[in-house]
Amino acid sequence: MAADRAAAGEDVDVKTPLPPPLEDGEGRGDAEAAAAPCPAEDGGKLTCSVMFLCFYGFMSSIRPGESFITPNLLSSEKNFTREQVTNEITPVLTYSYMAVLVPAFLLTDLLRYKPVLIIQGISHVVIWVLMLLGATLLHMQLMEFFYGITMACRVAYSSYIFSLVSPSLYQRVAGYSRSSVLLGVFVSSVLGQLCLSLGDISYHTLDTISLGFVSFGLALACCLPWPKRSLFFNRTKSREPAEKAAPSETDEMNPTRAGVSLTANWKESIFVQMLLEVWNMVKRPNLRLWSLWWIFNSTGYYLVLFYVHILWNKVQSTTNYNGAVEAAATLLSAITSFMAGFAKIRWNVWSELVIGGITALQAGMLLVMGTTGNIWICYSCYILFRGFYQFLVPIATFQIASSLTKELCALVFGINTFLGTVLKSIINLIFSDKRGLGLDVESQFRIYFIYFTLLTVVYLISAAVVLVRHFRNRGEEEEASPDRLHTELTPVSMTSEAEPLSNSQNVKT
Repeated sequence: MAADRAAAGEDVDVKTPLPPPLEDGEGRGDAEAAAAPCPAEDGGKLTCSVMFLCFYGFMSSIRPGESFITPNLLSSEKNFTREQVTNEITPVLTYSYMAVLVPAFLLTDLLRYKPVLIIQGISHVVIWVLMLLGATLLHMQLMEFFYGITMACRVAYSSYIFSLVSPSLYQRVAGYSRSSVLLGVFVSSVLGQLCLSLGDISYHTLDTISLGFVSFGLALACCLPWPKRSLFFNRTKSREPAEKAAPSETDEMNPTRAGVSLTANWKESIFVQMLLEVWNMVKRPNLRLWSLWWIFNSTGYYLVLFYVHILWNKVQSTTNYNGAVEAAATLLSAITSFMAGFAKIRWNVWSELVIGGITALQAGMLLVMGTTGNIWICYSCYILFRGFYQFLVPIATFQIASSLTKELCALVFGINTFLGTVLKSIINLIFSDKRGLGLDVESQFRIYFIYFTLLTVVYLISAAVVLVRHFRNRGEEEEASPDRLHTELTPVSMTSEAEPLSNSQNVKT
């Protein structure tokens, strides 16, 4: 449960990933018009704005009590049972996240980010007030409800920074914002562990410290500059026609014609056109594969994070190194994400096999976690499980975003995240919720193992089909043109045969 909160900042910027730089201005058009900085903005002001936003991301991620929410609920201070935490409190988080995600996505753009960040800050304050003063089951369910709000509002931070700078700086500022949040999560976990292990303070005191940090984060959110534009609803004036024709007298006297005009305008709206374009892009095998990975694997990943602290408490309640483990997992996740940027693989051939292999390793980690009685083995498997997932996140981000505009990226990732959240809610309702089967945490981890095993089988079967088709086609090409160097690849921009995972130049293998 709390593990997801401590790791919330890991993929904070994937909701609006940046496409790779386009060469010779090709395809920029609308995206640059929507995001180009205003002439009045100078470099010094932009630098200060970006630095302040990164500082906000760092400070708002420091919540030392977050890694210890589950031990707190199960301790004598709160005195909830493991069954209540597993089957009645934790499921509320998923339902809340699903309910708030779409409104948060739309309001983020409509209100231009800052109000949504303030709502997120207020929700954080409410959470820690409830942790300090709440004593009933309803109070803790409300706490989970507000956690769902904070998770849904993360899209505002990941989108905000792109409204401050020109497209040429997207890659750099995205790295700054992601690094600041990761550093905040790491410092938060270490600080919480030091306070409990060396300071010997109570959970109540740790919650008070967390309330102080989130209150400061709320104050910073109120001081953030207000962007003048956003992706969909607040685009720059350059995108609007220079002159709009006023309604004619004929239109006013003919409401039917006016109604048809309104319908046409609705169909021609930017948002609807992008939805239709996304629907057409589903036909692309590469985009479809990585979107499905995002939906199904992220579902299993976050379900594990929701319940792993309860599992640790059941394996060994006297050992409490949640903060240290979360810090180590965050560090490994940052390292694997960085390493993924240097992977040079022909992804149109090997994607399914790579995904299948890593998913199989994750299934193995879950099997060990669900059956071992050694807490240190459980800790180690969890750290590796998160590292494997975070290795694929930048790969999926690049593969999906490489051929899309910034606006379409936001829409595609928003849809993928929403579908994954719906799937999490369904699984939660069936297996975790008291109204469903209400399984204990060890049984749930066995379900997660089966879930990842089924995904592995599907990926490996798909990999076999793709590889057989690839080598068969290559053999036919060699027979048709034996003098041609079969190792030569067509241009990456045309076939995506070899794609690096960073926004550097493509590499042929």
